[in-house]
Amino acid sequence: MTIKQVGVLGAGTMGSGIAQVFAQNGFQVQLVDNQPSHLQNAIVKIQAGLQKCVDKGVISAEQAKTGLTSVHTSPQMDIFAQCDLVIEAVTEEEPTKIALFQSIDRICPDHTILASNTSAISLTRMAAATKRPDRFMGMHFMNPVPVMQLVELIRALQTSDETFQALQEISLKLNKTAVTVKDNPGFVSNRILMPMINEAIYTLYEGVATIEDIDAVMKLGMNHPMGPLKLADMIGLDTCLFIMNVLQDGFKDSKYRPCPLLQQMVDAGYYGKKSGKGFYEYD
Repeated sequence: MTIKQVGVLGAGTMGSGIAQVFAQNGFQVQLVDNQPSHLQNAIVKIQAGLQKCVDKGVISAEQAKTGLTSVHTSPQMDIFAQCDLVIEAVTEEEPTKIALFQSIDRICPDHTILASNTSAISLTRMAAATKRPDRFMGMHFMNPVPVMQLVELIRALQTSDETFQALQEISLKLNKTAVTVKDNPGFVSNRILMPMINEAIYTLYEGVATIEDIDAVMKLGMNHPMGPLKLADMIGLDTCLFIMNVLQDGFKDSKYRPCPLLQQMVDAGYYGKKSGKGFYEYD
């Protein structure tokens, strides 16, 4: 299964990062978002990201130039008709993802693989909503995509061996380390990470320590590059809440109950860096 043309749906932080990584590794990329401003911002981010790679000696200036010209943008999904692989990177809402995949399913040729960058939603349910469940699976990149080495490969129950092998090979071509996990709530990364973040929020909620001190403990005591509350802001508190709800609903275990403070902050519109305010304030 040869993959040359890659489609990316969603031009936000994850989508633009995924597009950059494919482009700088020799793939033609069709980046789609229904908001033209998102596409414009994505190209600016990709250009800056490629320049960072040049500055670090990861790629040459010529590779960066070629990579940028390899990214084609459109507000319409019809452009996916020429793709061998389409990766979805939109909001973590299952009905929205399923509706979009059903549209992509109608557009793409039979050989196209569909993949989701979801951080928690069942791949098996999404695969079942398409006419190609054997060519559907999860490809969960970490943020920031150009920097983080890991990609979680999540097989739906219906995923064929051929599809799985194709995405394993693609991960190697992207210079990523692919780890295979089962289709289980939160997979591995978020099943471990999100309860830690949630517990950090509980320590703030219960007045155990300040925001800065909670983050300092984990940075200085556990050698984490970023404290859990700062990380929650980077991820998005709405996304953190969504994943905790997925874990609680999936496992029916009270240990995954979202902290009331997390719910309150999302209700207030304090989503973190993307909204300008979370546990910290941002310009």
